[in-house]
Amino acid sequence: MIAVITLLVLGVAAGVGLGIAAKKFSVERDPRREAVLEALPGANCGACGFPGCAGMADAIAAGKAAPSSCPVASADAAAAIGKIMGIEVSTSAKKVARLICCGDKENCPSTAVYSDIVDCRLMAGTSGGGKGCTFGCLGGGSCVDACNYGAMKMGENGLPIVDESKCISCGLCVKACPRKLMQLLPQDKKVVVLCSSKDRGPDVRKICKTGCIGCGACMKACPDGAIIVENFLAVIDPEKCTMCGACMEKCPTKSIHKLV
Repeated sequence: MIAVITLLVLGVAAGVGLGIAAKKFSVERDPRREAVLEALPGANCGACGFPGCAGMADAIAAGKAAPSSCPVASADAAAAIGKIMGIEVSTSAKKVARLICCGDKENCPSTAVYSDIVDCRLMAGTSGGGKGCTFGCLGGGSCVDACNYGAMKMGENGLPIVDESKCISCGLCVKACPRKLMQLLPQDKKVVVLCSSKDRGPDVRKICKTGCIGCGACMKACPDGAIIVENFLAVIDPEKCTMCGACMEKCPTKSIHKLV
């Protein structure tokens, strides 16, 4: 009987001790954290660099991340989070993933055939990727595999196709591309140079029919000064581009496209 009473007393004492310790060492959670978590999209994709939306909410509430840090959240959601945190958030156009290459099977033929390798990172280290252009798309579909939202598929021409209506701007495809050909660009800016080659013009012509040759014709034609040529490659500043189409008309290789 004494043993039972002793155990009972010890149990009560331990319970009281744990209760006091829990209260003493408890960490108060910022009430804004739950509101921020509620405003986040709940994708838990990890594209923000934090462990899911809960981690993102903790960082925002603690002031370690900006209200607009979530790459998946809409402009309205970012504004709502900013309101919760008492910070004004500027809204900008939605960004979508785009492939900066148009060197498909017809325009930039393969120099090697991979029967078992279907990963772009492995292809890049084997026979130079199987294309004459060392800057172009490898066609292994690693970006498609990385997309968790059904926004990408491989086209018959050997290049990935992005469904912009389904793209949530998470950036997972961007991380998956070993040649950095997938980029998140403003959806409302449709005129894009679909080439990433930094080879000289004569070398580009030998391996790709639609590669940028850095001739500068587009730069001279642009009335808004939105184009420069760097490292033999034309680059469009989306902030300055008015999508007039003058550059497309002058491009001799048709590497500048206006996306639908």
